[in-house]
Amino acid sequence: MHTSSRDYDVIVIGGGPSGLMAAVAASSQGARVCLVEKGGKLGRKLIISGGGRCNVTNAKEQDELIRQMPGNGRFMYSAFAQFNNRDIVRFFEELGVALKEEDHGRMFPVTDKAVTVAQALIDKLKQQGVTIRTNSPVQRVLYEGGRTVGILLQSGETLSAPCVIIAVGGCSVPQTGSTGDGYAWAREAGHTITDLYPTEVPLVASDPFIRDHSLQGLSLRDVELTLYAPNGKKISTQEGDMIFTHRGISGPAALRMGHYVSITQRKHGPVPLPLTIDLMPSKSADQIAAESWSLLEEQPRKAVKNVLKGYLPERLIPLLLALAAIPEETTFSHMRKQVWAELAKRIKAFPLTITGTLSLQEAFITGGGVSVKEIDPRTMQSRCMEGLFFAGEVMDVHAHTGGYNITIAFSSGHVAGTHSARLALENYSVNQV
Repeated sequence: MHTSSRDYDVIVIGGGPSGLMAAVAASSQGARVCLVEKGGKLGRKLIISGGGRCNVTNAKEQDELIRQMPGNGRFMYSAFAQFNNRDIVRFFEELGVALKEEDHGRMFPVTDKAVTVAQALIDKLKQQGVTIRTNSPVQRVLYEGGRTVGILLQSGETLSAPCVIIAVGGCSVPQTGSTGDGYAWAREAGHTITDLYPTEVPLVASDPFIRDHSLQGLSLRDVELTLYAPNGKKISTQEGDMIFTHRGISGPAALRMGHYVSITQRKHGPVPLPLTIDLMPSKSADQIAAESWSLLEEQPRKAVKNVLKGYLPERLIPLLLALAAIPEETTFSHMRKQVWAELAKRIKAFPLTITGTLSLQEAFITGGGVSVKEIDPRTMQSRCMEGLFFAGEVMDVHAHTGGYNITIAFSSGHVAGTHSARLALENYSVNQV
């Protein structure tokens, strides 16, 4: 029997991926758990993730997972030792959510509906007797004598508990309720909040063909983007799909590059950064030159711009020819091999000038957050305040797109839930002796 001196053993603030998982894990330890969500609905970020299909994790090996987490990924080693991507797959399959693996190790529900994943978690919470409070914004987390004692809701109501898990996300995608509330509560407990910046975010470019929207909506598959520092030093190469937008570029490869644009501009200031697109990463410039030259030879009377249709994305042809200083109407008899080789170089390195990223609110993920130096990686408990735990994006940990951020959310949520419940229940039995 529990003592009546407290309302709950564990209070979880935030009904996103990390909060839902934390509440499931804590209640499965036998703790009385209350999940508090400021919005009217649980799992809002889950439901829009993975284009509404919810990429629940990634099947890659652990070292590769960590490599895809440029924001303090090593902090996750201890959590993965307790609950990793394979455990996530097993967890959902035991809840009756069948998963399938797609390209690059991404795991999706067989239904292709994120709502399947969210509903399975919510059903599990109800089955385990978790109290769910929606439309209940939290004003403060309450601390007394160096430990956590509960929360104060904006309505004025107080809920007491020896353990509180802050799982409210960062500042990105604010329409899902992530508006940075957790940082103030962490600061009040003595935590440092590292600089916040947009990551997994579309890029903004200043080139004329971006400004005149002539490439807007053009998608490129399996390309390679390379970003350079102002001094010309290579910063990062990201491969995958991308799309030209009215302001620059987006799509998986561009979003991953967002992290590197943000950190480079934090270091050098808002300077333009050169970026190149390799349109055919699997071929060398020499191979491209030879292949396209033989196309010209086969159709000697055709203008080069027409010969290249089908070989290159049509909307890029005029730009590539202009970069190589080749008039569009030139035919084979007027073309020199050496000039043609210039075109192959441009196909391997189509240039863009990146001026920055979209804002933190328009990013998919927030970089920065509660300093991981002040969180115990084995339990997710605060090193500053007993009984305070963190999970998910509120911490200064983030990853590239591809199921990696949600893996951080589920893993850290499970660890925080498990250890907060154990701490609350142990303390309770000690108090009873």
